[in-house]
Amino acid sequence: MRRALHTLLALAVLLIAAALGLVALNLRGEDPLPRTPTAFDPTPAQVERGRYLALAGNCAGCHTTRGGAPYAGGVGIETPFGTVFAGNLTPHAEAGIGRWSAAHFWRALHNGRSMDGRLLYPAFPYPSFTHVTREDSDAIYAYLRTVAPAPTPNLPHKLRFPYGTQPALAVWRALFFTPGGFVADPARPAEWNRGAYLVEGLGHCIACHGTRNVLGATEEKLGLSGGLIPVENWYAPSLNAKREAGVADWDTQHVVALLKNGTSPRGSVMGPMADVVYRSTQHLSEADLNAMAVFLKQLPEAGPADKAPPASPVRRDAGVMARGAKIYDQQCAYCHGDAGQGAEGAYPALAGNRAVNMGSTVNLVQVLRHGGFLPATAGNPRPYGMPPFGHVLDDDGIADVLSYIRGSWGNDAPPVTRGQIMRP
Repeated sequence: MRRALHTLLALAVLLIAAALGLVALNLRGEDPLPRTPTAFDPTPAQVERGRYLALAGNCAGCHTTRGGAPYAGGVGIETPFGTVFAGNLTPHAEAGIGRWSAAHFWRALHNGRSMDGRLLYPAFPYPSFTHVTREDSDAIYAYLRTVAPAPTPNLPHKLRFPYGTQPALAVWRALFFTPGGFVADPARPAEWNRGAYLVEGLGHCIACHGTRNVLGATEEKLGLSGGLIPVENWYAPSLNAKREAGVADWDTQHVVALLKNGTSPRGSVMGPMADVVYRSTQHLSEADLNAMAVFLKQLPEAGPADKAPPASPVRRDAGVMARGAKIYDQQCAYCHGDAGQGAEGAYPALAGNRAVNMGSTVNLVQVLRHGGFLPATAGNPRPYGMPPFGHVLDDDGIADVLSYIRGSWGNDAPPVTRGQIMRP
């Protein structure tokens, strides 16, 4: 009996120690809030800077519903664990952040913790925002205090058990999150460091272009190596692989054009990236766009295995190629040309197109099935778009025509199988 009591006591001590350890890990790097509220009297310049920084962080992308009040929240962010709803960031005292101080807002960005101390879900990308400076955090807060208060209540998250619990979130944070801050590289020029700050911090590019583990955490060591965007089924290509979306060999002006206009002589954007350009990067200054381009161009390239061409030509099924050729002639050639040459300034060439030849076929299937459209920007106000063909082609037809495109006009990518494009 005494031995059993000792065992239970030891287990209780271990559980208490583990709980205290979790608390300590979730408080690391967190400055205590001021005991008394401090005055916050922003200048017009600070408010304007905050407006600009909110655009750089694409805050409205998650915190503004289509047709809804600006920054009133309500957007459902689908994850493999359920739906997280973005909160109301307007200065409404009850529904929004009207009672938050600048210190509360900074703690949310830097530590992922709400005003009342609750741990926030990383669908709010605080693992990236932790690199945002206090000065920029205060500027964004100053701007948000000027938007119209909206009484839109925050919606409860819909997460499967145990993912919707604070203890589970505390364990996740202990495993995968450490508060940080941006540290400039003294060996790099100021422009490169500014680009790194925007890409790794406010821009939170790794949220899409990073690889995630089974618990949804980004693999920081892999950097911007590409990854499937959960639930949305779009693949955000690697930004450091020439065969995907690396820009090391691009002219800086072409990278800037892509971020500002959504299109450039070297490529164009569709899917979730089109929304990023529309809501965020088209509004950035030339200096910041140049800085981002400089940083992206100097990303370490992927390993040789990622860049190596196939050892021998891919074997093709004659029947698949014939069926694909017929579909292409009927549905695609009018815009993309008989030889996949496209039309400059309107329809992209498919011959030699790295989006066509990329290992992942996810985006090709999405564009063919649902259509794809460039963002309307000042530099490209009336972009051409790709109509959807999901109502015309079944899964076999999509597989056939994509296999034909990936094996014609010098393209030599593997064919697309029906299993790769099964409808959800």
